[in-house]
Amino acid sequence: MDTESPSFATPETTTPAATSPLPGSPTASSSISTTTSSSITASVSRAQTVIESLSAIITDLPSHIASSDDPAQDLLHNEKVATQISDLLRQPGSGAGDNPLCRWLYDTFQTTDPALQLVVLHHLPTIAGTYLSRVAHDRSLAGFEAVLLALYAHETTARGGQSVSVNVPDLSHPSVYHESKEPSKSNATGLHLAVISPSLEPYGTVRSTRRARIIGVALELYYSKISQMPIRSKTDFCEFCEVWAGLDGSIYDDGEEDDDAKGGKEHDQADGEAESRKEKGRKEAGRITLLWELLQPVLRILGHCLLGPVRNKELQTAASAACRSLYTRALHDINPKAILATESLLRLSKMSISAENEADPTEISQSNIIIL
Repeated sequence: MDTESPSFATPETTTPAATSPLPGSPTASSSISTTTSSSITASVSRAQTVIESLSAIITDLPSHIASSDDPAQDLLHNEKVATQISDLLRQPGSGAGDNPLCRWLYDTFQTTDPALQLVVLHHLPTIAGTYLSRVAHDRSLAGFEAVLLALYAHETTARGGQSVSVNVPDLSHPSVYHESKEPSKSNATGLHLAVISPSLEPYGTVRSTRRARIIGVALELYYSKISQMPIRSKTDFCEFCEVWAGLDGSIYDDGEEDDDAKGGKEHDQADGEAESRKEKGRKEAGRITLLWELLQPVLRILGHCLLGPVRNKELQTAASAACRSLYTRALHDINPKAILATESLLRLSKMSISAENEADPTEISQSNIIIL
């Protein structure tokens, strides 16, 4: 009769300490340092390869970028390179499937290097703005669509099929700061789950019915990295928001102007009328349908530009103009949700500016004179 021999675990003859160093030991620290150094070297090598391929596309690429200690960061913040890429993306025929710059942007994002992906996100406002302004009358935009789909696929994978949600208070419950005559409900927390961005489905093509969703998700990815974006990228975004709105929001500009500014406007009024008509025609040509799935991330980005921790006068001015244009468009479309959101942003911005200009009565003065 055949018998099955029992399976026994053979005891290990070596101790863990002999094969893997203990945490905190000199050997472990040396191993971590070597791994980190190798990772940095690989990242620099990838960035140099990307920069070398970019040199064949743009005409003037500063040589010091590739030889710097952090080429990806230098590429991200170099104004000269950003201007050249932006100009190429705005040219007629720039979004075609065989466009070398679109191919470079796609390949750069697919490196999965976070620093290089930021370089691609830097130019997302120009890509999305140019694409949405042309797609109604130009079908040869496969290059732009490939980049947008790459961003969408990245975010789809990162979320793992989950929606983005937050817990918000239920207003039907009494506030903890007020007395209530009614007995408290069983749900003490009184929280509701609000879905900010629904779960994503994988898409391989950009159709008209899913276009706003794909670009909206790409803008959500941009918003998640917005603190690392240069000011130039944000101002470009604000510019395209005005174009998408297609309406002039200057009639809702209730800001105060000094006498010099008013005099300068009166002096240049005649010269500015022709330019104003030209700008109005450009905005009307780029006007798009503003669905909520696209408008929601747009307003989040504008909120950061207006109320973010790092204040920039040029950026705040551009973001205010974009909000006014979107507010005008919301009134024109009679869109209550958009009216509430854009008007709230404008009011918050005005309150923030007023608070900065007003002196704080509780602030202790730094004077050396004691007044009795």
